Amino acid sequence: MDSKRIRVRVPATSANLGSGFDCAGIAFDLYNVFEFELIDTGLEILGCEPEFANEDNLAYVAYKRVCDEIGVSPSVRITIVESDIPFSRGLGSSATLICAGAYSANKLHNSPLSELEVFEICTEIEGHPDNVAPALFGSLCVSFVDGRKPYVGRFPISEKIHFTAIIPSFKVATVSARSVLPQKIDRGDAVYNMSRVALLPRAFESGDFDLLSAVTKDRLHEDYRKKLFKNVSEIEKIAYELGAVSFNISGAGSTCLVISSIPLEKELNARLKDKENSWVARAMRICKDGVKEV
Repeated sequence: MDSKRIRVRVPATSANLGSGFDCAGIAFDLYNVFEFELIDTGLEILGCEPEFANEDNLAYVAYKRVCDEIGVSPSVRITIVESDIPFSRGLGSSATLICAGAYSANKLHNSPLSELEVFEICTEIEGHPDNVAPALFGSLCVSFVDGRKPYVGRFPISEKIHFTAIIPSFKVATVSARSVLPQKIDRGDAVYNMSRVALLPRAFESGDFDLLSAVTKDRLHEDYRKKLFKNVSEIEKIAYELGAVSFNISGAGSTCLVISSIPLEKELNARLKDKENSWVARAMRICKDGVKEV
């Protein structure tokens, strides 16, 4: 057969944004790059540790899922070309694998599935849409699932807003971050979050910092998850002292996301350099277009 390949770039994402637990996420300018090439038979995975070069690799799981859906062979060579998004740090590294696999399988076979059908497959594999939505579509996405069908809204983000990721040396597994959450929640806490997430897109679109501070507050998950981080309260205090508008756990963690009206990367790194867990601040810019061919 003639060789046919595609190279795709998928952005990092920060999910939840405080009140938007499991439904809100933003795409940022930190990327993983993958190449998918049709081969005659079998599976080859290059560019990763041998323990991940198998059929359980999420890029292949998603690739095969799309191939099964459209009735074609899943034989493929997958190469991880660049891997700039830290693993198990709450920046959507798993979502990049899933979105790269599903998107590339569809494209390599002449796009029989719509964008929303690819989104549905990615959501099924990930289990929730908060990371895969911005990874696929870019910018700020708010999404939910009704039955098996996911819905997504994509929103612009004001250029007045500055984002800084604070990334520590330790990892937090998503399963661990979910295990500390309560099985039942208080009605008042549910209303607290629901009322805030309703205005979350408006806050990011307008760049209203008072509103941003209010809508990114949470009562459903962050207080429970902070117990997994040794010195996160100290890091949060420093961020607010330097002018942060909000400080949230990014996804399941361990990265935290700071929102501010001014750049804070330099100032944060100066204050964090001697802190336990080697926290490093990185300015993040919005990725507006999500997954794309490169």
